[in-house]
Amino acid sequence: MLRRLALHIPPIRRLWEQRNFLLSRLNVTGEKGSPFFNYASSFDAIEVMQRHSAKSLVPSPEHLTNFLGVKISPDFFPGILDGRAGQIEEIPIPANFHADIAEWAAALRAVDLSRGKFRVIELGCGWGCWLNNTGVAARNSGRDVELIGVEGDAGHVEFAHRAMADNGFSGEDYRIIHGVAAPADGRALFPAVERAGATWGSEPILNATEAQRAEAAATGDYVDLPAFALSSVADGRPVDLLHIDIQGGEADFIQSTLTDLNSLVRYVLIGTHSREIEGRLMETLRNAGWQLEMDRAAVITILNGVPQISVDGVQAWRNPRI
Repeated sequence: MLRRLALHIPPIRRLWEQRNFLLSRLNVTGEKGSPFFNYASSFDAIEVMQRHSAKSLVPSPEHLTNFLGVKISPDFFPGILDGRAGQIEEIPIPANFHADIAEWAAALRAVDLSRGKFRVIELGCGWGCWLNNTGVAARNSGRDVELIGVEGDAGHVEFAHRAMADNGFSGEDYRIIHGVAAPADGRALFPAVERAGATWGSEPILNATEAQRAEAAATGDYVDLPAFALSSVADGRPVDLLHIDIQGGEADFIQSTLTDLNSLVRYVLIGTHSREIEGRLMETLRNAGWQLEMDRAAVITILNGVPQISVDGVQAWRNPRI
């Protein structure tokens, strides 16, 4: 039987539903009560967001436009962004449908720390969320950009190309790789998805056996794709921001690619999916000499004595070597 390893893109619909539940329960329109204000950072997170907030934005009739000026097609998120075309979204303090203060501020912090050209890699990029958001912010600040995404879903690869064009990036600015991020180059099986945008939690199978690949080919449930190590994606050149959100595989991925991280990546932003993972990341990256700049713990509920993740956590780390 085919078994999956969690190295994939985040389930946006689940995050949206959980965030709306938290908003209704915690009255986060003010400054009190929201878990999204419960972050620790080494910099002024809200100041960073406010400074990057674009002025005099003009609405696009076909898109939701966010506070940075990024245009998002509502059909990327059916049932979530329906009816929001033509709107301009306010600065997401404490959160919006996609992320909260901790993640927005840390991503923009990486832009601030870059020099000259801003270079970002997003693993499991979907529609190119963090490529577009940090890319537009970097361009707004006068930087050249190089935006690299890795994505296993063919429909989401198409979304990413559309989003890049919608936001004014040329083919010289970006590269979307149809494949899977992995500890080493190889092959992976990625679930076939009928409708792009309706599913954002697909999990690839790494190091599939010949029997698994044969089963996948026979059923049509999976697509055989190339898998790429970080060093291959980065082409051996430094990266200003690596964004990782891989649904429980982040600690294993960080450990398996630590040598490449140490030599290539200046800033890493990680979505976390358990307190145990957060502890492992703390231990691994601190022992490797990385500096923690942002931490917002995963939001949990308790069911029958067992912690259940309601909203993913956020950690951002700076590499003092490069």
